[in-house]
Amino acid sequence: MTLENYLKQNNTNIRQMHKVSGIPETTIRGINKRDFSTWNVRYIDAIAATVGKKRTAVMRELELLKECEDSSGTLGRYNLENRRYIGNKNKLLNWISYLIEEHTDGNSFLDVFAGTGVVTKKMLSRFDSFIINDFLFSNNVIYDAFFSNMPYDSDKLLLIQKEFNKIKTNKYDDNYFSDNFGGKFFSVRDSKIIGEIRTRIENIESLNSKEKSILIASLIYSSDKIANTVGHYDAYRKKVEIPDRFNFELINPIDTSGKNIQIYRDDSNALVRKVAADVAFIDPPYNSRQYSRFYHVLEGIAKWDKPSLGGVAMKPPAENMSDYCRSSAPKVFDDLIQNLNVRYIVVTYNNTYKSKSSSSKNKITHDEILDSLDTVGKTCVFEMPFQFFNAGKSDLKDHKEFVFITEVRR
Repeated sequence: MTLENYLKQNNTNIRQMHKVSGIPETTIRGINKRDFSTWNVRYIDAIAATVGKKRTAVMRELELLKECEDSSGTLGRYNLENRRYIGNKNKLLNWISYLIEEHTDGNSFLDVFAGTGVVTKKMLSRFDSFIINDFLFSNNVIYDAFFSNMPYDSDKLLLIQKEFNKIKTNKYDDNYFSDNFGGKFFSVRDSKIIGEIRTRIENIESLNSKEKSILIASLIYSSDKIANTVGHYDAYRKKVEIPDRFNFELINPIDTSGKNIQIYRDDSNALVRKVAADVAFIDPPYNSRQYSRFYHVLEGIAKWDKPSLGGVAMKPPAENMSDYCRSSAPKVFDDLIQNLNVRYIVVTYNNTYKSKSSSSKNKITHDEILDSLDTVGKTCVFEMPFQFFNAGKSDLKDHKEFVFITEVRR
């Protein structure tokens, strides 16, 4: 099934490969059942044409995928990309990875604003060393769960999962989660179970840090899957009956053996002053939407510090507020660029600066990004059309996503 899994990772399928290559679909399905080592060059080239990559890149990625399939079984339901997150790059991964493959060089990758982490995952076959950073507590625990090299006991986690799914209500939890979020983001019954599971995770002394992160990340994914929202936690759907739907499912940690992984939860501008890499990938928040506020419920599950909450959406006191979401963003971005210790800078950007919605309006313009990059090296600009997140107030025609790649002067 290596071929089918590879095509799925690249947002395509066997049917599309048939259309692109002209190879009969029955033949491709036969290839899918055969060992990767028996595939000939014609088939590799057909795959490359389907996913839009070079033959060498496809072969390297197929080999890594096969190694992962051989060395690790499936632990649970959720893969890294199986979550809702505004601004995620899932649909752009093939294009971004192709540009990085073609226009950069080196062995180390710095993901400055890692978000969901899917870009780092996509780059695992391309680089040996990774620095992964994001200021959200929930993202940080997710990175540790999926990417860290620390060993974990699958049998232990599966037994814990089985016990958690027997929970019918809260026994050890103090009703904090259900009192605040029950009947809003989750049903009362589901919110009691989520709070109970999080409390039990905190009280299990036999867990190492990786195992604890896996359980917390699994709770985040399982909760987000059934939340009564439109994909973020700035609001919830009102006047609807919220069904009991929660089920605790585990994530599938990524095999990063042989890779050097460093995980940070730092201010990006402070981080770049103390780390170095060959390639830096930069995808900062560009508008006024503060991610720590949009995902405050998931932040609370990660931290479990139970602050006082207020407002309709039951938010905690503000923290982790990004300067990239304020009018000072151009100055902060320029400071970041000036202090990067890298050979190549890769920046993604979309053209929402003229949006009619104030929350969607970019705080940094296309020209301001280019001006900052041009002070440190030679920049190439790539663009493609892209469907943007639309909350209903933005009416953008000819929306495009840009990638700037700068070769830094030495």
